[in-house]
Amino acid sequence: MRPAPGSRARLRPVANAREAASEVISVVLADDHAVVRSALRLMLEREPDIEVVAEAGDADSAGRYVSGHHPKVLILDINMPGGSGLAAIPSIREQSPATEIVVLTMQDETAFAREALQAGVLGYILKEAASEELVKAVRMAAEGRTYLQPELGARLAAEPDATTPDDLSERELEVLRLIALGHTNNEIAEQLYLSVRTVESHRAHIQQKLGMTTRSELVRYAIERGLIDV
Repeated sequence: MRPAPGSRARLRPVANAREAASEVISVVLADDHAVVRSALRLMLEREPDIEVVAEAGDADSAGRYVSGHHPKVLILDINMPGGSGLAAIPSIREQSPATEIVVLTMQDETAFAREALQAGVLGYILKEAASEELVKAVRMAAEGRTYLQPELGARLAAEPDATTPDDLSERELEVLRLIALGHTNNEIAEQLYLSVRTVESHRAHIQQKLGMTTRSELVRYAIERGLIDV
């Protein structure tokens, strides 16, 4: 209930103005460290327009709480027990399409930030710079706007985009498509009339050019670029 005019309004003019201008932002907080969650919760709930409705210690719990609460924002660490937070993003977004995601992580490599943004998150914040940065990211995500920590955003902007098909030769694209379809090096060699060693060389060049090391990353890239149908 809002305070009657002339009473508490004079004591909290800034907070009441914010409450009047926007709805309370419901948040699910997912991090595997209880002490970190507790500190983040205290910080967030000092803000009159933010309410933490649940805490999760792993990716599976985060998905369940999002499905149950349908919060406006999920704050998600990407290194948690039971699987990567990044890997959980597609299913979480499917369970609650209206929930926006802000990643809070120790991972300052631009590759992680790029992958998170491609997965549809609206915020990427490093734990070392949480506090005001996180509050700002939560509010912007709730409005459907993207917030990337400035220092990380500058590094992303300065880097060439390593994930463009033009970086790969036609032969490398063929090899990548077959990798994504689940074929072994021997099978690829047979289909393309190449030696296994040549296929292995192509695969190494593909991974180097794209900055990817696992098959799952290559599959995701192939799907995003329309190299295979799903």
